[in-house]
Amino acid sequence: MALMAVNGAQDGDAVLARAATLRPGAPVVVMIHGYRFSPDGGPDRDPHRHILSLTPDPGARRVVSWPAALGFTAHGPEGLAVALGWHADGSLRAAYARASAVGADLAQLIDRLAVTARRPVAVIGHSLGARVALAALRRASPGAVGRLVLLSAAELRERAEAAIASPAGMLAEVINVTSRENDIYDLGFELMLTGGRGRALGFGLSRPQRNWVDVQIDDPATRAGLAALGFSIDHRPCRACHWSPYLAPGVFDLYRAALSGPDRLPLRVLRAMLPDRPLPRWSRLLPQRLQSRPGPVPLSPAA
Repeated sequence: MALMAVNGAQDGDAVLARAATLRPGAPVVVMIHGYRFSPDGGPDRDPHRHILSLTPDPGARRVVSWPAALGFTAHGPEGLAVALGWHADGSLRAAYARASAVGADLAQLIDRLAVTARRPVAVIGHSLGARVALAALRRASPGAVGRLVLLSAAELRERAEAAIASPAGMLAEVINVTSRENDIYDLGFELMLTGGRGRALGFGLSRPQRNWVDVQIDDPATRAGLAALGFSIDHRPCRACHWSPYLAPGVFDLYRAALSGPDRLPLRVLRAMLPDRPLPRWSRLLPQRLQSRPGPVPLSPAA
């Protein structure tokens, strides 16, 4: 099967068997949901019947099939999509703590997947799923993780920096998808977890890293740069939304290219087409005259 569900990263023998049969160049992608989902939940909360399903209930709220949008089918040869379900319910503090343990288990599965499939494993995660992904990156073996795509990441900057500084992190690449629509959620996360002393990943790391790029999808300059690369995102920003990085039409074309392999979308090419700095916090809530920012620099034919 091209799509395989696991509940807890230790439940992976069938996934490893499938990974051993992959054709050369086919991607292995682990997909991780965020807060409030749980495999034991009802239809609206079970990720395997919602965003991680090929056929989610079209009447459910905030639903789009991640595996289908990434190009996977039930039995096709396109690669292996691993839908990781975990208990992300309960209080935010409890789920945040649990995400670290899930990430530790996931690191072991990723190591085994990378060896069995003989290729790096890509990961995409939303909200606390991004924390799971970064926790796995921090503990994985060097070279086991290829690319991470983080969507409205519910993680603190200092912990992301520790992950990217790990042996596996130094060899991986991270695309951190942000939005000023998520500012109110970032602030609530910072207040609840650190009393406002820590910073979430809405503005990326404290200093630039060669293998990390921030993509603010509600920024017109960013969308213009992505359109120049062939990725048209039909996004109409609103004041507050935690889910736009996977609900905005067109975003999965970008993620599909990013996760299929570095040759499809080199990080240096993506970075060259993005603004130098993000829009300021609260720019969706508080109308203001924004300073002009350098736009994307057109690539030369040799780039």
